Amino acid sequence: MILKAKALLKRYKVRPHPFSLKSLTLTAVNVVDLEIKKGELLGLVGESGCGKSTLGKLLLLLERPDAGEIWWQDTCLTTLSPGKLKSWRRFIQPIFQDPFASLNPKHSIGQILKEPLIVHHLGGEKEREKRVAQILQEVGLPPKIKHVYPHELSGGQRQRVAIARALILEPQLIIADEPTSSLDVSVQAQIINLLLKIQTQRQITYLFISHNLSLLAEIADRIAVMYLGKIIEIMERKDFLSAHHPYTTLLWSSVPTLEQKKLDIPVGEPPNPLHLPTGCCFHPRCKYVKEICKKEEPPLKEIKTGHWIACHLF
Repeated sequence: MILKAKALLKRYKVRPHPFSLKSLTLTAVNVVDLEIKKGELLGLVGESGCGKSTLGKLLLLLERPDAGEIWWQDTCLTTLSPGKLKSWRRFIQPIFQDPFASLNPKHSIGQILKEPLIVHHLGGEKEREKRVAQILQEVGLPPKIKHVYPHELSGGQRQRVAIARALILEPQLIIADEPTSSLDVSVQAQIINLLLKIQTQRQITYLFISHNLSLLAEIADRIAVMYLGKIIEIMERKDFLSAHHPYTTLLWSSVPTLEQKKLDIPVGEPPNPLHLPTGCCFHPRCKYVKEICKKEEPPLKEIKTGHWIACHLF
């Protein structure tokens, strides 16, 4: 285990409309337990708005949880002072969804890549220049690109720069939040292959957040499924196609195929996150719903080795 989250909770105060005098509570991450094993690629999947990106930001400590703990091996990160936390940050690095938004438009690529080294006081000027040249070569970009600015690059090149920026501090864990969703299909494959190549060469651990179930079924070692702020199923890749939770079945049923098929899936939209249902959060959409599902929240339990599920059916 390289990173562990214990009972993470994150809530936001929101107004239902601009003229509302009363704010409501939105629970984005709802008491989540998650372990990331060293060297693995853990996939995190779920519908838009289920809390995947918020969970990623909490694990990066870009946002502070309202409750719960985050452990890096034997160190509790949520209790560290800002000074000690800064020295730790080099070990966990993010790759964001939109590289154009995450790269400083006023800095050249060389400045962007040197900045993490400057912040963490690593090397002198010559060493930093050498490291920038090495990392550009590693991600498949020419050395001269360090003199250009983000707006002069294509989407794929910008994402390679974002990957280079994450790698330059030699992290042990990378949290990639939809790193290919803003790219063309042909470029997506190149970026995925690059990330997998880097993982093999450097033995890096990944938390890979994605909507693409087929992709995770190919590249992930384990997959965690999230719904309305909760982890409802965790399984090995070999169990993903035959996942048991009704919501995971719903996700697979929504994947388009060339064959015309009749979808035997639950109907309706997810509940309003401002007014979460009692009991199992999925019960309003589940065709197998029982009376206990409406009253009691199912715990995440291991139904067989490596396969955890939160459902009263098991």
